[in-house]
Amino acid sequence: MQIYLPIAEMPVNVLTILAMGGAVGFLSGMFGVGGGFLMTPLLIFLGIPPAVAVGTQSTQVVASSMTGALAHFTRKSIDFKMGGILLIGGVAGSISGIYLFRVLTRIGQIDLVISLVYVLFLSVIGAMMMVESVRAIRAARGGVIPARRGGHHSWIHGLPFKMRFRRSKLYISVIPPILVGFFVGMLSAIMGVGGGFIMIPAMIYLLRMPTNVVIGTSFFQIVFVTALTGVMHAYTNFAVDIVLGFLLVIGGVIGAQYGVRAAEKLPSEQLRALLAAILLLIGLRLGFDLVTTPDDLYSVVDVAPHR
Repeated sequence: MQIYLPIAEMPVNVLTILAMGGAVGFLSGMFGVGGGFLMTPLLIFLGIPPAVAVGTQSTQVVASSMTGALAHFTRKSIDFKMGGILLIGGVAGSISGIYLFRVLTRIGQIDLVISLVYVLFLSVIGAMMMVESVRAIRAARGGVIPARRGGHHSWIHGLPFKMRFRRSKLYISVIPPILVGFFVGMLSAIMGVGGGFIMIPAMIYLLRMPTNVVIGTSFFQIVFVTALTGVMHAYTNFAVDIVLGFLLVIGGVIGAQYGVRAAEKLPSEQLRALLAAILLLIGLRLGFDLVTTPDDLYSVVDVAPHR
């Protein structure tokens, strides 16, 4: 069944979009990420213009992250105080990223920049996560419990403006969480992602938050930052296709619930390895598309700002 997307200006198969939304929602709930790093490339592969894919994807990220956040709220695994600090930086980063997105759109380079950023981040982060996951799996099979290094981040403990986060059992400066939030907010605006694939490792290895509150807190921050990003994309860049977003939301909400349940049945090391493999595969595919000759060598694009 075909449906026409008014902003993307192309017809798509409804069942295909619903299936994509459900699959990405499932992975979102399983890994504790917004899912944008998966959905945006998939939409681009489907032929959706990258700018529209980024702007519209935020609606699906909000929906899947909301369901995940509610599931973790019932388990009391959200540090709201830390989430609020991350949100301060996220809002500032999102606003900055939106205006950078608009500048790149005006000069006609947004599609290239989106693809390059995806290739860089997915490849680097996927490789790092894969190496760490393989080491953890080998250690677990050998009966070795990897020691958790603590107290080695003296440069963080020496920063001013310290605050106590009782849920995370931390007493650290608010500067690192704000910077992490700002960076993730920028990525959310430019890449159409929730930023969980950056935030979760940063919360675990940089901020030293307990694993049991990391995913829930990540969901909490993602909900608000991506909601703001979606609204601003719609208002400033006219890049949100509401029809496409509605279909993605339906599939994402359903898939996320099953993903949260599936995550409880798999060891954390295997989950990280699976996520790393997915990141690497998508990064390689995007990189391949950048270096191969396109079907259409020339295209006409209106880069004039909307009024």
